[in-house]
Amino acid sequence: MKKEVRELKQEEFPLAEKVWAHYRGQKADPARERIFGVFVDGALAATARCTRHPGGLEMDCVFTLDEYRGSGYAKEAVQRLLEECGSETIYIHSTLPLIGFYGKLGFEPIPESRLPASIRERFIFCFGEMAGCNVAPMMRSPGDRAR
Repeated sequence: MKKEVRELKQEEFPLAEKVWAHYRGQKADPARERIFGVFVDGALAATARCTRHPGGLEMDCVFTLDEYRGSGYAKEAVQRLLEECGSETIYIHSTLPLIGFYGKLGFEPIPESRLPASIRERFIFCFGEMAGCNVAPMMRSPGDRAR
């Protein structure tokens, strides 16, 4: 098995979109995004995306295809993203069951009010009750390290 963890080139963004078809059909925006992935035998197995919003950076689309789960690939994709983008604060909307996963990577839960407006508005449908939508806002400050 050959494994490679790296940032995707813009011409590879359609590969990520194929992975994300299983994850709410996300689309890539090369003008604002950087995508990191784990390739196994040349196939994209896991992704993590960093998007620049007017108010800061957001990480999302942390996803591993079913056939590759349980091998730590999502963690490796996130770690590469943090190496490349972690000199700035990064915000996420974690699902409640994954708070511990992200906590081990240096993220800490924050109140919704601490999210930059341009990132918070992506979850406006939760009407100020992100926990009711199974989501918790978190952030990782520059210099925070995995535990």
